Amino acid sequence: MLLPLGCREKPETQKPPLPQAGRESHLELQYASGFTARTDSSGITYLTISDPWPGASRKFEYALVPREQLASVTLPADAFDAIIPVPVSKLVLTSTTHIPSLEALGALETLVGFPGLDYISSPGVRQRIARGEIAELGANEQLNIEMVMETAPELVVGFGVSDAPGSYRKIADAGIPVVYNGDWMEQNPLGKAEWVKFFGLLLNDLPRAEAYFAEVEAAYLEAREVARSATSQPSVLSGALYRDIWYLPGGDSWAAAFLEDANARYLWADTPGGGSLSLSLEAVLDKGVQADFWVSPSQYTSYSEMAAANPHYEQFRAFRERRIFGYAGTRGPARGLLYYELGPSRPDLILKDLVHYLHPGLLQDYEPVFFKPLKP
Repeated sequence: MLLPLGCREKPETQKPPLPQAGRESHLELQYASGFTARTDSSGITYLTISDPWPGASRKFEYALVPREQLASVTLPADAFDAIIPVPVSKLVLTSTTHIPSLEALGALETLVGFPGLDYISSPGVRQRIARGEIAELGANEQLNIEMVMETAPELVVGFGVSDAPGSYRKIADAGIPVVYNGDWMEQNPLGKAEWVKFFGLLLNDLPRAEAYFAEVEAAYLEAREVARSATSQPSVLSGALYRDIWYLPGGDSWAAAFLEDANARYLWADTPGGGSLSLSLEAVLDKGVQADFWVSPSQYTSYSEMAAANPHYEQFRAFRERRIFGYAGTRGPARGLLYYELGPSRPDLILKDLVHYLHPGLLQDYEPVFFKPLKP
């Protein structure tokens, strides 16, 4: 078998065709659009990451080979960005959003390194950190290469914002494969969560990943149906000012999708784009001053804090009637935001939180997980 040293950046046109299998199965994905996978009759899985970051110039191809077959198969190294033995038993993660997938698959023991341990909220991971079992690796954009080498992972699961960070290339050159996870690019709430199947492939535990996702999906769809039974559709404002610019979710964004499924009328739902909108205070006042609710007011956790930051906030009806709720006050043991770590893999809980506040009484005996009313 021809094993490459790791992940390499090169144009797609330089790669020979991927091996063609006889009988093969394709990974069933209902919502995620950023990756695909097919498994041939020999059990080798061909993983394609098609959307790792905005404007990516090419796809990334990986071959996942069962360990027991390593000595008996030969693959063209130039066809792949990495050939990865599975199941992976030691890996480095670079985003807290990936940790719940390991937790769901009962595989926290595979995590040996992470950049920015203080951001992690998972109790199970915090225990392993306290025991010195997970190494601090610096920052995602500038991973400590020496520390990564010292932890000796079999794989680094990375992500890029606009391109692959330079430290990833150095890690690959050192012989450690790097696979890119593009879950953050998904705008469908269930699409992000479905990336648990990506980890199911790497850990050779796809059935467990599929079962976990099926439970999350069922809970999400149930909450959506409950929201649709509401007799009213409240109007919603979002975001807050940062240096005189008001940032709020675009109409095609992940956050806007939650509000639609919560049966709310997001006032900027008709704007294009999956990122953030940058508006003036005047523009937001003109459209949102009478909004019924205000969701996710940036970093604020209290009305007094907001009023002190900018007295214009008090002009909004949602402020005056105390109908603002956000996730900034829900933090883990090390003060990391639970919403960003757990939320992408548990969209059912985010949706239930929103339904709880936007349609009081529809969810009986439900205790919100992420969103909380602002304090006085």
